[in-house]
Amino acid sequence: MRTVLLASLRVHTRRYVAAVLAVTLAVAFVVATDALSSSARAGLTAGVAGPYSSADLVVGESYGIEAEEVDRAVAAAEEQGASTATIGSAFEALVAADGRQLDGETSIGTVSLDPDHRWQDVVSGRAPETVDEAIVDENAARSRAVQVGDVVTIGTGSSAVDVEVVGLSAPAAYLSATVYVPWETLRALPSVYPDSVLVTAGAGDPETVQQAVDEAVAAPVVPRETFVDERQTEVSQGVDVISYLVLVFAAIAAFVAVLVVANTFTILFAQRSRDLALLRAVGAGRRQLRRSVRLEALAIGVLASAIGLLVGALVGVGVVALARALAGSERIGAISWSPSWWIAAFVGGVVTTMLAAWWPTRAVTRVSPLAALRPEAATDARSRVGRVRIALGLALALVGIAFLAMGISTTTAQLTIAGCFTTFTGVLALGPVVVPAVIRLLGLAIGRTGAPARLAVDNAVRNPRRTAATTASLLVGVTLTSAVLTVMASGRGAIEAEQDVQYPVDLVLSTTSEVPDGLVGRVTSTPGVDAAAAVPGVTVTATAETPGDLGDVSVVAPDAAAVAATRDGGVATDIAAGEVLMTSPYINDLGGLVPETLTLAGPAGMIELDVVTSSADVGETLVVAPETLEQLVDTPRPQAIWALAEEGADADELGGDLGLVAREGGMELANQLERRAWVTTQLDVVVGAVVGLLGIAVLIALAGIGNTLGLSVLERGRENALVRALGLTRGQLRRSLGVEGLLLALTATVMGVALGVVYGWTGVRTIVEVATPDAQLVIPVGQVAAVAAVATAAGVIACILPARRAGRVPPAAGLVVD
Repeated sequence: MRTVLLASLRVHTRRYVAAVLAVTLAVAFVVATDALSSSARAGLTAGVAGPYSSADLVVGESYGIEAEEVDRAVAAAEEQGASTATIGSAFEALVAADGRQLDGETSIGTVSLDPDHRWQDVVSGRAPETVDEAIVDENAARSRAVQVGDVVTIGTGSSAVDVEVVGLSAPAAYLSATVYVPWETLRALPSVYPDSVLVTAGAGDPETVQQAVDEAVAAPVVPRETFVDERQTEVSQGVDVISYLVLVFAAIAAFVAVLVVANTFTILFAQRSRDLALLRAVGAGRRQLRRSVRLEALAIGVLASAIGLLVGALVGVGVVALARALAGSERIGAISWSPSWWIAAFVGGVVTTMLAAWWPTRAVTRVSPLAALRPEAATDARSRVGRVRIALGLALALVGIAFLAMGISTTTAQLTIAGCFTTFTGVLALGPVVVPAVIRLLGLAIGRTGAPARLAVDNAVRNPRRTAATTASLLVGVTLTSAVLTVMASGRGAIEAEQDVQYPVDLVLSTTSEVPDGLVGRVTSTPGVDAAAAVPGVTVTATAETPGDLGDVSVVAPDAAAVAATRDGGVATDIAAGEVLMTSPYINDLGGLVPETLTLAGPAGMIELDVVTSSADVGETLVVAPETLEQLVDTPRPQAIWALAEEGADADELGGDLGLVAREGGMELANQLERRAWVTTQLDVVVGAVVGLLGIAVLIALAGIGNTLGLSVLERGRENALVRALGLTRGQLRRSLGVEGLLLALTATVMGVALGVVYGWTGVRTIVEVATPDAQLVIPVGQVAAVAAVATAAGVIACILPARRAGRVPPAAGLVVD
């Protein structure tokens, strides 16, 4: 049997190309993921130790440290003669001296005034020496046109601080920021987040210092090495989580590979049934035959997995090199290959191939020699095998529907996922019945285009099992992609609706005095602004029982023109007389402590109003009804400008233009559009990544379709030669095979889109609605149509080579093919 095995591999090499390609891609996917994750982990963990290198002790936890704890830790350490440095961060607006808005919200880090605790690498200029000096990341400075000597404003309103840029720093792999300022400056910002306190014992005893600090604070006080090890573990775990998520898509690719390999072996063994029957007739036993073909599958699995390791390594090295070029070598480290990943990928590829070949092998060796020598009859739904298959498929579909119903009613994502998987398995089991029916339905229109099309329809439904297996792999890819796009589009719609409520105004120009004349016209004429309106208001004194005097605050009462410049008019129209709306900026300033009533004292009188709250952000101002404003001031004057951006306007560019206008008018700018744009960008990245990762499964599926058509061309060699002899031209034969490929791809696409939308709807009900209760199903027609068009076109392209090969065979030569 060894001779038979070697001869089979040699003779049928070309027929195994798709199986080898499918397993190779799945294995390469895993190896490339290992390369990218290990390099990302190396780059991130390598820089973790840098900020803490000067310390003997570190005070803090993984989630930071309270500001009060910082003061107590510093005082206790300095009493023992130790030196300290505080590491923290914030996210604030950044504005240039000329009024350009450099960032609506960017990262602010800390730099120590003590050279011994300074971890940044200053590459230009010098390090800060006073609290009003800062350094800027050199890449951030280049992209924002900031130079040494410039003065920038960090933050907005009364908490804003001006700092002079005295140096540029090299990009950091850990605790990176756009601007670095001393801790004394950072702690004055509203969004300050203390990370840790570094303690250097100096001439003192480290144990004595640790004991003193430990008694003063509740936060852990640990040696530097321990703290760094914990942070490196956290970073590595974050990278590992992403790697494991990517492996989910590798598993999907492996599942599709199983379908392709199983289909390939099924067709190959069906074509070789005569050869196998002859071997049985001359004395080969079933076990010998089964062992031979499984060794054949093992050889293919080993070869494909080995090639996959090589391809994955090359792709991984290339992707990491590209990432290092784009993100910088300080963020992406060297590749550290994991033997466990390589072994798992190799073994997984071999096992995948063996599992895929298991059932076709058993099926072909159960056939008696005499039965195999007869002409093959397709499996019919009326046969025992067909009836069992239909019963199993219906049972799985019904169980899956029950899981889906329970998942939707209880909003349990696990039940919904189980239901989707079970119903899809049922659909695959019903494939020999459902797929030919869909092909016949599509063939009603396509068959009218001529004899080649009618021949293609007949050929496509002649062997229902093979046809269903051919479309199954592409069906998986289209279904998953359509479902993901539907869930993402629905989630995006829900998030955008929430953002309309949270950020009803794209750009807010506010002041505590009065809007200068002509400024509204300048805002309206700025490119990218769709509508703008002045909002009448007044500056009043606000007091409450708790937390007390709020000082002078701006109060506005939007009129109809102002409401027209919002995305959600509720922030202005839902306020009743006798109420004052406190939006998120004020709520944050009060630390979440919201008074029940608020007393406002204006030029025309003093009134007490009931406080209502909203997550909306319209800048640092209170909102009241127009009739309430009339009780505070006799003649309201414009207190703010609300602007609505045009669809597709660039948030950074528009913010920079209006920032200059605001600065010249003595006003503050709040760029809410930039925050919306950031969320939209993250959604686009997620959708692109998911679709890209699913693309490998679709690629494997297309290879399977091309291979199946190629094998069917070989299987129908005599039939093709006969129709050529009866008058079918070479071009008509090619057209017939092309239409057959079109029907297979189109059927998989139609079924995949239908199933994907249904599964997407269940995902919306159990996942998206849990986070956003008012979420609605949104079908991304354009994206789904693009997926359908690409899948259909790719299916047609996959059959070009088989069609050309069939057309090149002369009728006389084809009639003698065995």
